[in-house]
Amino acid sequence: MGQLNVGLLFGGCSGEHEVSVISARAIAQGFNTEGNREKYQVTPFYIQKNGIWRGPEVAAAILQGEVNPDPMEVTDSDVNPRWQFPPEAGRVDVWFPVLHGPNGEDGTIQGLLQLMQVPYVGNGVLGSAVGMDKLAMKTAFAGAGLAQVKYVGVTRSQIWSNPCVFPKLCDDIEAQLDYPMFVKPANLGSSVGIAKVKSRSELEAALDQAAGYDRRIIIEAGVVAREVECAVLGNDNPKASVVGEITFEGEFYDYETKYTDGRANLLIPAPLPAEITAKIQAMAMDAFLAVDGAGLSRVDFFYVEATGEIFINEINTLPGFTSLSMYPQLWGETGVTFPDLLDQLVQLALEHHAIPET
Repeated sequence: MGQLNVGLLFGGCSGEHEVSVISARAIAQGFNTEGNREKYQVTPFYIQKNGIWRGPEVAAAILQGEVNPDPMEVTDSDVNPRWQFPPEAGRVDVWFPVLHGPNGEDGTIQGLLQLMQVPYVGNGVLGSAVGMDKLAMKTAFAGAGLAQVKYVGVTRSQIWSNPCVFPKLCDDIEAQLDYPMFVKPANLGSSVGIAKVKSRSELEAALDQAAGYDRRIIIEAGVVAREVECAVLGNDNPKASVVGEITFEGEFYDYETKYTDGRANLLIPAPLPAEITAKIQAMAMDAFLAVDGAGLSRVDFFYVEATGEIFINEINTLPGFTSLSMYPQLWGETGVTFPDLLDQLVQLALEHHAIPET
């Protein structure tokens, strides 16, 4: 059997564009290792911030750091509009999307790849969409019986309403949740647009800010807890990794802390009682199945050490693959090397998208 042509798809129309480029570089290097080189040929494709697809020549130059992706924009002479793909796309055997955030892990690119009728790594349309929308995600978790902190969902139209309605909205939130609270856009990843609030004035400002990012907003009760994470790998019969813990100095695990070297510490494996670790691993797999997961996910939890309670926070259906990212590090500690992880993800994609024999 010859090499499989893996279409490495990165960049994208989201605020996590730059992180996607870094993840794609790590993945490209992981495929260029002994064992993977014999099985796979990687063809990179780059999506500009304005949605234009670029073929392997430009994409490879960006991965190698020879071209700065930021200033690249479509011109009047551009012959590759948004609704057309580079010709090399037709030769891809399996896609490996590494597009974080909106238009990448929310089911939209997955729907496009589904229409191409070519296997792709990771979660499908449903799992991606539910995993991206924090309100839909929490509904799925509740249906699976997974414990969560208290939360309230509101809309942009409620926040940006007349001056008489907005104060009543804040009153209702305060009646249901105590300070501190976390205000989050429902459909953004990597802690973008999230604020920790400790007063009415901070709540009002945070709601206004979050409404600028998304039309659906979630407000969650703050909890004094350890933040732990578990990686999941598989399809219908997933496996859970060791559990890791994140410690940091700031108010919460925001975007800057997440992607700045030295701002957070990862403890892998997390120093937890064996029974707590086992429960977190079981909950991670339950959460993965609750959103109809496929391929990979990272599931985040709050562990309240004083009471022994475990609350699920969220599922990330396309976690980062940078050198700082928890997902590959968790599997590395579990005994799965980075190159082998990539190999397994491709094989899981082929399995998930295989047409059943009749």
